[in-house]
Amino acid sequence: MKGKRYTEEQIIGILKEHEAGISAQEVVRKHGIANGTFYRWKSKYGGMEVSEAKRLRELEAENAKLKRLLADTMLEKTALEDVLGKKW
Repeated sequence: MKGKRYTEEQIIGILKEHEAGISAQEVVRKHGIANGTFYRWKSKYGGMEVSEAKRLRELEAENAKLKRLLADTMLEKTALEDVLGKKW
């Protein structure tokens, strides 16, 4: 998989250009991004500041970690139930 080309700070800067009055087509052409990419960024980062984007990234990482922990715990629980549920 290809790495990220733009950081959150750069993405927010691109979106700020659009908010300043430059058309979306011109921004897309200037930065060499696809229309879909621009509108996906706009829906995710629209109206955010750089500090908010960093906080969002931290929360997403923490959420992923918690989901892994929950999945591991549920797997252990299921394994214990299988072992204890068997009749000897």
